[in-house]
Amino acid sequence: MSSLPIEQGEQLRVGTVDFVSPNEIRAVLDIDSPDSVALNAGTPRNFPRVNSYVLVSCDNGYLVGQIEWLAVERSPYPKQRDIQDFGLVNLPFPQKKISINPVGTLKRVSKKGVDYFKFQRGSESFPSIGSAILLPTDFQLKSIVESGNNRRVIIGQSPLANNANIAVDPDRLFGRHIAVLGNTGSGKSCSVAGLIQWSLEAAMESETRPNARFIVLDPNGEYTRALGPSTKFKGRVFKVEAGQGENQLQVPSWFWNSAEWASFTQASPKAQLPLLKRSLRAMRNEEFELHTNLDLEVKKYLGTILVSLRADKSKGSTSLNDFPGAKNLLAKIDVWRQSLEDYQASLAVQHPNLDQLIIDIQSYCNDRSGRYPNYNATVAEIDTLINGIVSSFLSFGGNEGELLPKSEDIPVPFEGENLVAYLEALAQENGSEQYVEYLVARIRTMLSDTRMKPITNDAEQRVDLAKWLENYIGKNGAGESDSCVSIIDLSLVPTEITHLVTAVISRIIFESLQRYRRLYNKSLPTVLVAEEAHTFIKRYRDDSENQDVAAVCCQVFEKIAREGRKFGLGMVISSQRPSELSPTVLSQCNTFLLHRISNDRDQEQVHKMVPDNLRGLLRELPSLPSQHAILMGWASELPVLVKMKNLTKEQQPHSDDPDFWDVWIRKDEDGLVVERNADWDEVVREWQQS
Repeated sequence: MSSLPIEQGEQLRVGTVDFVSPNEIRAVLDIDSPDSVALNAGTPRNFPRVNSYVLVSCDNGYLVGQIEWLAVERSPYPKQRDIQDFGLVNLPFPQKKISINPVGTLKRVSKKGVDYFKFQRGSESFPSIGSAILLPTDFQLKSIVESGNNRRVIIGQSPLANNANIAVDPDRLFGRHIAVLGNTGSGKSCSVAGLIQWSLEAAMESETRPNARFIVLDPNGEYTRALGPSTKFKGRVFKVEAGQGENQLQVPSWFWNSAEWASFTQASPKAQLPLLKRSLRAMRNEEFELHTNLDLEVKKYLGTILVSLRADKSKGSTSLNDFPGAKNLLAKIDVWRQSLEDYQASLAVQHPNLDQLIIDIQSYCNDRSGRYPNYNATVAEIDTLINGIVSSFLSFGGNEGELLPKSEDIPVPFEGENLVAYLEALAQENGSEQYVEYLVARIRTMLSDTRMKPITNDAEQRVDLAKWLENYIGKNGAGESDSCVSIIDLSLVPTEITHLVTAVISRIIFESLQRYRRLYNKSLPTVLVAEEAHTFIKRYRDDSENQDVAAVCCQVFEKIAREGRKFGLGMVISSQRPSELSPTVLSQCNTFLLHRISNDRDQEQVHKMVPDNLRGLLRELPSLPSQHAILMGWASELPVLVKMKNLTKEQQPHSDDPDFWDVWIRKDEDGLVVERNADWDEVVREWQQS
């Protein structure tokens, strides 16, 4: 015969509320409450235990509390009432007390005749003095830690909730960025690899191949073993000096925008940066090309004077009627006439539109000649010249779209040598050669550096941007040969350009997803994983005119953190030094998976990110064992301690601790011989690429 709810509640009662505030509830445990193991909740369970859960009776169900501390208070009187009636003598008696942080409400819900519990964060009311403190049953505990919809991916079990499964909703986990923080050796890298693997495995249970996209920025080359080509995830690997089954990492210099060029070359804002931007703009607009085709050269010239004359017309009377604007305009138009006549004489084929344009310009100039000329021009006269230039421009194969100047940041291919040549010519024209000497030398060094060339130079075989995006992000994710994971191995990238390469790759991915959203009016869900994120997302000082490459790299991630969610780009930030991370990026992370953190500055940074009444849970961070973590934030209805699922040796990233002792004694734990010989000749041959 089952117990009535009141009887069942009395069986589970362990104490009484004696202090209530909005962020803390204190209770006195009954004399006969369990001291170490509770047997009255269905199965044996540790109680009382810091950070475990208890229920408090309240108006609309149960208030769920997390135990923050335990204490014993020496009391001169026992808590039994009317003890004098039995003729007993009062003796000093210790009281067991607990402090509880309220974290949410557990409500009983009935659906189709079946009762179940539903947990939600927050509380509409608080208990009163004397309310009962209850142990949750196994079913109630499961309802608390497994609350929420669409929890499709199981990541571990909760030791504090009778090993109930902890599952997450991928939309919540990756859609609003997650930070995985913890010391070296705490299981952080395994958790990151596990989140990717378990998510993909859950997706593989459907009938179709997963249409997922994970891009891992891997500074230490750890993730090839866990997610690479030899695994069931068939990850693509991009690295320097790529081997069999790997791809050469390529981030050509024409991918870089003006901010990245400026930070890499350390161009001074006043003297060098304007020349650098103008040169880049010329590269994007193909102004630097040597025109061997005369018709193409005439077309370019006509386009240039058309843009110039339209600009003069837009200035109004300043350019057309006032002095000296009108006189200067006449002089400029007369120079155009002379150049067009030279082109006319050189052309093999007659062009009637060009002939008529020269006649119109000549007429305009004749009208303003003589002893007392009137330089003023009417809008109608200027429109006649503009129409004549347009007709000639079109007759040479031009179109209006070519006249729109391209930004210096548009990824249009160009040769690095052409940039240097144009920059030198521009400096010579302006008389500022001495100001760009260092700038040119820096670019030449980058172009000729044998370590950087395979990454930044694509002169031998031009990189196609669309093909690059298909390789790094993925085309459709559904084909048999298409992988869901791209691993960008940065371990052998030269130190001088590590931040630059990371910044360019991340920015190109973000901007391509922006344009995908604009084109198709829907997002393409993609996850960018930054391992050792404190390397790329390091906090910087924003008071410098000329920012270094590390600051530009961090700014890219800050922009992704703020805006990535709108375009389907989520981030996984993994770091062992949260105190060194950009506060902007950390503040945009809505979910945290916290492993053991022992450094006081890092603990302080983590404490700043959580509400006051949850900080008790974080006091366990310095003592968390490996593979254990605290999951909190948007992906979890309440903070919960998780023992992450096990990964086999082959599923783990290659971040093992060095096995000094086994190598020293030449044997491992199983008694197998461990030989670790050093053939330095082979190392040097590979190093020198000989």
